Amino acid sequence: MKKKIIVIGAGYAGVRTIERLANTKDTEILLFDIHPYHYMQTEVYDFIANETDLADITIDLFTFSAGFENVTFKKEEVIDIDADHKFIATSMQRYRYDYLVIAAGARTRFFDSIKGLKEYAYGIKSLHRALYFKQKFEFSLFKRIEEEGEYCDMLNIIIGGAGLSGVEIAAQMASFSREFYEKNSFLCRKLNIILIDAYEHILPGIDPLLREKSQKRLLDLEVTIKDNLKVVEVTKESVILSNGEVLPMDFMIFTGGIEASPLIARVSLQKDARGFLSVDRYLRAVGREDIYAIGDAAAIYRDGVALAPTADLAEQMGEVCAQNIKRSINGIALVEEKITSRGILIALGRGYASAKVFGLYMHGYGAFLFKKAIEYLYAYQLKRRAKKGFERIFK
Repeated sequence: MKKKIIVIGAGYAGVRTIERLANTKDTEILLFDIHPYHYMQTEVYDFIANETDLADITIDLFTFSAGFENVTFKKEEVIDIDADHKFIATSMQRYRYDYLVIAAGARTRFFDSIKGLKEYAYGIKSLHRALYFKQKFEFSLFKRIEEEGEYCDMLNIIIGGAGLSGVEIAAQMASFSREFYEKNSFLCRKLNIILIDAYEHILPGIDPLLREKSQKRLLDLEVTIKDNLKVVEVTKESVILSNGEVLPMDFMIFTGGIEASPLIARVSLQKDARGFLSVDRYLRAVGREDIYAIGDAAAIYRDGVALAPTADLAEQMGEVCAQNIKRSINGIALVEEKITSRGILIALGRGYASAKVFGLYMHGYGAFLFKKAIEYLYAYQLKRRAKKGFERIFK
């Protein structure tokens, strides 16, 4: 009898699991996601800055799944997991499993303690929010062009959170705006990007040399950095900081934290203090031999510190997860996870990046090309699989 494997979530971890499991004999794999596309979030900064379009940062999950003989995609929201009876429930029906992979990801955490944050700030972890921000940003640039020859208002963009996401989007928007105005020789070029950093310096926990290069690049792009300050309130037209300063605001992007998906909050599985799923050394949900948790949904600690959620780590977790499911099916001893960062690539605007890969540093245009090559190869493999699925459906 074929083993039934269910994967919940089609982010970096879920997709990599599918790729590694699909060649396993005598298996039926169901992939669930509420969206019909895989969203390549690491490229969203280029998307917002008009470097790419929707087709470049999404993969159709119906055709991707059809590219394998034993994978089926279900565009359904998983609302519950019955671990004792081994089934999941969606809004449409129930599905039984032999092995379950929870790769439900995470979402931007809009803190209830910050008044007005949910109402007036944007996140970029979901594609529809990124698209909405991109459209409003472009329309605001258009309005500034319309004001050419008249009084030109300053366009104020506030970015809350100076981790990787906040730094990358600040650099990309500043770089795009500079080229946009210079290319068209507009008189009205008043763009003010402010990065709010709750710590002593940007990119906490990142290699000091990468942090130094990133800060210099941001300052060269005329991004204002405010260290040791927190956002305490957001209104329709302003952001109030912990020192009492009131900043005028046209748009605010918040990247100051993530939280587990609503599904994770509902399931009766062990979680850490932050609400993410606890896993054993084989990436199984604690106390369960048939349930795996990977990607942003899972909590992996090193020396008491949780590993930062990145696409690199998510893909590694997907590979270990797939390997252990195969081993479990064949009655072979499981392998322990030894997840570690293979490197870090920081996009810092058009034609510039800073990187540390396998201990080697790269900065500038060379690092930018290296990052683009990795992104291209990742997308190429998925698009090739989706094309195969498309041909299979319509042959």
